Amino acid sequence: MGADRRAQLWSLLGDLPTPGPIACETTEVRQCAGYRLEKLRLDLNGIEPVPAWLMVPDGLTGPAPAVVYSHSHGGYYQTGKEEFIDGQSYLLGPYAELLAQAGYVALAIDAWCFGERSHRSESDTFKRMLWNGQVLWGMMCYDAHRAVDYLVSRPEVDAQRIGAVGLSMGCTQTWWLAALDERIKAAAGLVCLTDFTSLLANQAEYCHGIYYFVPGLLKHFETADIVRLICPRAFLSLNGDQDAGTPPEGVERIKAAVEPDWLAAGAPDRLRIVRYDVDHRETPEMRAEVIAWFGRWL
Repeated sequence: MGADRRAQLWSLLGDLPTPGPIACETTEVRQCAGYRLEKLRLDLNGIEPVPAWLMVPDGLTGPAPAVVYSHSHGGYYQTGKEEFIDGQSYLLGPYAELLAQAGYVALAIDAWCFGERSHRSESDTFKRMLWNGQVLWGMMCYDAHRAVDYLVSRPEVDAQRIGAVGLSMGCTQTWWLAALDERIKAAAGLVCLTDFTSLLANQAEYCHGIYYFVPGLLKHFETADIVRLICPRAFLSLNGDQDAGTPPEGVERIKAAVEPDWLAAGAPDRLRIVRYDVDHRETPEMRAEVIAWFGRWL
């Protein structure tokens, strides 16, 4: 049943590229305090190169757990993957340094329309893709999925211990990626687990960019239906009650809907959906939860 629903979810994401070999060009190597950064150009989709940062902690003695970092939106189209190494105003600090200290390899790519791929606006990209039978969010999900393909090919990485993390748009990318790709063993999403029905009831569509909207999705899937495709793998969701884009009643609706799935699978401890009295930002408690979550499940 899960495989059928996963295939159905993929089918709603438009005409996707045919997977091929992933070519990689290393364009820069930096030695930072405690880790090495490799700047890459990856051929993930056969359409345009995907710039990426790969972070490898110093002192690895064998294949290590690894994390896919998905960057936020925030209207920061020029930033993209640089958020991974430089941080952002609503983050406590860069995740590259945090994950390096914990011993994880990590990969961050520029999503469509962001960073070095910000040569066309989000709106225009959405329109062009729609005309060609593509869906912007589908193409973003496809690139993230192919990024996992690249990550597990690296000799530094233990392919059986792959995680995913992100905030805001990066959070949405994280739970979608975990639902679509069973290689994600532990996912942690910050401040963006949005129940679609609750979003509409609150007339809060404006809180999310046009990338967020998939044609026909609500005819087949609510947020809870996507999230339950992660079961019985580990999923941590940290949300803010003052976040207009994530109505708290919607968070509770999702939690009530999916908790029975993890319970029936004998893995209730692998699901944690929490609300904080905060707006659209990371808190020290959230950051501590993310690291503890990965430490437990990766």
